[in-house]
Amino acid sequence: MRAARLVLLCALLAAGCDNMANQPKVNPYEVYPNAANPLRPMRSPAGTVARGQELGPPPPPAVTMALLQRGQQRFDIDCAVCHGFAGDADGMVVQRGFPAPPSYHIERLRQAPIQHYYDVITNGYGVMYSYAQRVSPEDRWAIIAYIRALQAAEDVPVSQLTPAERAMLQ
Repeated sequence: MRAARLVLLCALLAAGCDNMANQPKVNPYEVYPNAANPLRPMRSPAGTVARGQELGPPPPPAVTMALLQRGQQRFDIDCAVCHGFAGDADGMVVQRGFPAPPSYHIERLRQAPIQHYYDVITNGYGVMYSYAQRVSPEDRWAIIAYIRALQAAEDVPVSQLTPAERAMLQ
């Protein structure tokens, strides 16, 4: 009786196994049965990247007031805790004893290309970790535009200001 049960169990297991090559499937670029347009081959989904294909960053957008406002908002959220609200490297984290990042107003960073900032936000630099998962590529460009605005605002000589702007300084 026990041997009969064992034989029955093995028979059921063997019946459940099948060569996977015999199952119904659609091969790549084969026409799907009952597709809306059966004459078209299968296409890759939007956003699919081929193996080994290198994707560079999206091109920087045109600088607009909306972009600068978005950049200020994202900078205040993600960057100001270390870099400070004016980019002087005096953020709250630094005031608590962590290493200070370089000020955005030093000559090296004023002369740095915008791609440098994009790479640092994406990959991190020094003790700064990567923000690739936290900041979208579009927001990275907005932050970079805002950093450039901070640099320009700090480094403008008074002689280049309009009379109305000079009056606001007093």
